[in-house]
Amino acid sequence: MTGILLRPAGLPVKDRGGGIVTTPLVTAGRGSRAMLTGITQLAPGAAVPLHTHNCEECVVVLSGTGFAHIDGVDHPVQPNDTSWIPAGVPHFFRNASDTEAMAIFWTYASIDATRTIVATGVTTRIDEER
Repeated sequence: MTGILLRPAGLPVKDRGGGIVTTPLVTAGRGSRAMLTGITQLAPGAAVPLHTHNCEECVVVLSGTGFAHIDGVDHPVQPNDTSWIPAGVPHFFRNASDTEAMAIFWTYASIDATRTIVATGVTTRIDEER
């Protein structure tokens, strides 16, 4: 196996609805055996629903400003701020701007990462999300 270089601008984008779009980067389909990564853009005012994962997650804010809501606490975030979220901890990210997008880079510590939406209890694999 060999490594690869990914250029996000040329990769497929998944529209997750509500002003949220994701570009999967490191995936099983690209050869990963242990982790998933990607970039998610949040439109002005957009927020990811409150959710948990079955593995650790690390998120780095690439651009914009907003809030990381982690285990009931809102934390203001700006570029380069980095979160570590243990498995099972409820969280979400929200873009605080009315005019500018917010971008985050995420890494899951498992190729089998899942997201469970707190409000509905629905669980989906990260690599199968729309």
